[in-house]
Amino acid sequence: MSVSIRDVAQSAGVSMATVSRALSGRGNVSERSRQRVLDAAAELGFVPSYNAASLASGRTRNIGVMLPTVQRWFFSSVLEGASGALLEAGYDLTLYTTGEGPGQRQSVLNDFLLRQRLDGVVAVSLELSPEEVEQLLRVKRPVVGLGGPIEGVATLHIDDVETARRATQHLIGLGHRDIAHLSGSPEFERDFALPVNRRVGFETAMNDAGISVRPDWLVRTDFTVAGSHAVAKRLLAAPSGRPTAVFAASDEMAIGVITAAQELGLRVPYDLSVIGIDGHELGEVFGLTTFDQAPRRQGADAVHMLLSQLDGDNAPQGEIVEPEFVVRRSTSVPPQPHSGSIVVNSR
Repeated sequence: MSVSIRDVAQSAGVSMATVSRALSGRGNVSERSRQRVLDAAAELGFVPSYNAASLASGRTRNIGVMLPTVQRWFFSSVLEGASGALLEAGYDLTLYTTGEGPGQRQSVLNDFLLRQRLDGVVAVSLELSPEEVEQLLRVKRPVVGLGGPIEGVATLHIDDVETARRATQHLIGLGHRDIAHLSGSPEFERDFALPVNRRVGFETAMNDAGISVRPDWLVRTDFTVAGSHAVAKRLLAAPSGRPTAVFAASDEMAIGVITAAQELGLRVPYDLSVIGIDGHELGEVFGLTTFDQAPRRQGADAVHMLLSQLDGDNAPQGEIVEPEFVVRRSTSVPPQPHSGSIVVNSR
């Protein structure tokens, strides 16, 4: 025989509404009443029916998380943080990867939301258009964006221009003048123009210091270790000379630079300084100086912002995340002139 919410209410000596609030964690319930409900539910072996709760509240207790891919460290870290926060709040998570084309993105926004399969959406590194935002508001489904500002939507993001400027400024402050920048290739500029913004920050710091930017030291690649390793080897072995420092647009790219330098017999940081942005967990292994933007915490914070909207706080607001500047052993003063040539280690 199944146990109902009425049975729990009778056993605890409270109303069914009090049982519902106590078990959901939503609404005002005294600590004494909440404990009586929990004790009664445990004694009777009561398992809440989320289907019934959904019918009563109009909610599915299901949040959609949209992101380009799970094959990048940043996105998987955001997903991990969001998943943990949703699990703690008693919500299911439905993952949607949008890939390279707009078709899957439109399927989520049109089909799943209009069919009310989701209570809301966390959009990661997806720059929603005004029409897409209006569509979400029309079906009364809140959305929180992560990765850049979106008009009319609560968002979390770092200031990419300012963070890149500070990263470059760190190298300049150490005395570097021959600085290269590894940036993302054009396909990564579709949403929030991250590569462009970080390149603007780099160029701003260089121009403010009166340092010329060499066009051949503005290198584009993907945001992977392998991709940056390949282009960094060409950059560091170029006959026209090599930089004394590299600012990479991501930590994975920076790690690719470090491995390329080591393969060429260069010592980091004595021959080459390297700095990145992200806070990748491998940064500590490689001694990488970086700006840690804590993607797991951003994922959890985005979920908390969304659940707050579901509880009635509907005022969209943007929040700038302040990354933590972490100085490790990959950056130092530039090498002396006599150490500028590549020395291949022999064993």
